[in-house]
Amino acid sequence: MSSRKRIVVLGSTGSIGRQTLDVCRRLPDRLEVVGLAARTSDELLQAQADEFGVKNVALMQVGGLQAVTDLATLPEADLVVVAVAGVIGLRPTLAAVEAGKQVALASKEVLVAAGELFAPLLKKHKTLLTPIDSEHSAVFQCLQGYTPDQVQKVVLTASGGPFRGKSRAELAGVTVKQTLAHPTWNMGGKITVDSATLMNKGLEVIEAKWLFDLSLDQVEVVVHPQSIVHSFAFFKDGSSLAQMGWPDMRLPIQYALLYPERVESGLKPWDPASTPTLTFEKPVLDTFRCLALARLSAETGGTAPSAMNAANEAAVAAFLDGKCGFLEIADLVEHALSSHEPQEVTLDNIEAVDGWARATVRRQLGLG
Repeated sequence: MSSRKRIVVLGSTGSIGRQTLDVCRRLPDRLEVVGLAARTSDELLQAQADEFGVKNVALMQVGGLQAVTDLATLPEADLVVVAVAGVIGLRPTLAAVEAGKQVALASKEVLVAAGELFAPLLKKHKTLLTPIDSEHSAVFQCLQGYTPDQVQKVVLTASGGPFRGKSRAELAGVTVKQTLAHPTWNMGGKITVDSATLMNKGLEVIEAKWLFDLSLDQVEVVVHPQSIVHSFAFFKDGSSLAQMGWPDMRLPIQYALLYPERVESGLKPWDPASTPTLTFEKPVLDTFRCLALARLSAETGGTAPSAMNAANEAAVAAFLDGKCGFLEIADLVEHALSSHEPQEVTLDNIEAVDGWARATVRRQLGLG
């Protein structure tokens, strides 16, 4: 029997997927890649399969969602990394949970849209879910050894993106190029726009609620432009813990893959003297409205978060294509959310609402 942890990477050609394979490349004695899946990048997928000697490969544009779902239940796999974008990650993640696989989760949509479904399933199947997002990884690390009843709240940090301190008037004409110029993180286009609107923090608030069995009131956000403190946990006795380090996604990825082990990463350790000034400030919700809209969707419940998430994805895609302005993203999300009638959270309803919200955004933009 192999002593290495055998992993499947769903979304291997994206930013998180590539960095996951980088971790595997550096730790070949501990991690073995046994499955890879991508949506459309067939040449890169093949190159990855050749490099790691992977025979189990799925390309969604050829095999469809079922091929990716089958890969998530691969008998020889110990762990499934879910790093696919959008609600296409829901069914493969569900299949992995039901098959008893450990899940390392990077796809926000799974818990944003279907946390109400997944939280009880994780308990039922006794599935270990390790978060990959740097903020949730930080909270996960800070809460080790503590029980939920000891936790007062968690505070997620946000870099503030490229437009921190800007007014709504100043944001009216910002370009795609300006929006994608993130000051600290190197990420894909969609998540970089979400960082600029603060929607990423709204999605992370919802995720944290389900991941750590908290109420929405127990999850807060602060802007921390240096991106050294990745999040805080505050406890009822008045103490607090923070996880700190340079902004490098390979560290939370490695922790998610090897948990509970900590081994040499080869990454540069943080030196406190090199960042003597760390600052924190409250987010400006009147300007960055997406954070408040995401929280509102979670308070509404049912399929409202699904509608919010899908509308945001469609609006961001339109912005990246030059079909709408930066400030219109929040307007489009708000319109979809206010037009939506929440339904029971089932996979079928989530997928139907996802399609409805995207169509609603397109109609608002006159795109048919």
